[in-house]
Amino acid sequence: MSLVLFDLDNTLIAGDSDHLWGEFLVEQALVDEQVYRARNDQFYRAYQRGELDITAYLRFALEPLTRFTFGQLAELHAQFLQDKIEPLRLPKAEALIAEHKARGDTLAIITSTNRFVTAPIARMLGIDNLMATELEEADDRYTGEVVGIPCYQAGKIEHLQGWLKQKPHDLTGSYFYSDSINDLPLLQKVDNPVAVDPDPVLQAHAEAQGWPILRLRAEP
Repeated sequence: MSLVLFDLDNTLIAGDSDHLWGEFLVEQALVDEQVYRARNDQFYRAYQRGELDITAYLRFALEPLTRFTFGQLAELHAQFLQDKIEPLRLPKAEALIAEHKARGDTLAIITSTNRFVTAPIARMLGIDNLMATELEEADDRYTGEVVGIPCYQAGKIEHLQGWLKQKPHDLTGSYFYSDSINDLPLLQKVDNPVAVDPDPVLQAHAEAQGWPILRLRAEP
């Protein structure tokens, strides 16, 4: 049995849940459309280039969460899941999840996107273990602050190390599936790195290293 780690956005689903949450807020008229959409898109392009200022992005992305109670956010997320995430489900990704489960592997999602956005998606995909950027809570609301370090780039390794201290697992025979050059630090840590529909920079690196490249969006 192996530990199998999955990135979430653009790996197990055909889109970026963090960016889409921002789009959802715009469509629900919960933020200023012109200003918020422009900044959301700007941050996403920086992420795709591997140049995201994660502190600045989280300050921007988490502020709207502070305006609502947990109950209100749960209702919004249920609609978000239905409208934005369900259409992005990938049959090949879910078949891959089922294959690893059938082997008896331990599965976990490890994502830079915050736990509020990603926990319901992990449940939808049937994966119990989730490592994500953790949010501070107070008085039935999020404060807009992060607990610990963001689960981003090398921060994913720190989150994984903390998780492994509490679990009977190690990285022997481990897998990590990801689409993004931002995940290179963790891809280099596991025994079986797999590039999934990778961005151009990760694809070039995977080809140079002889890593498998998996297409979960391609037609059969």
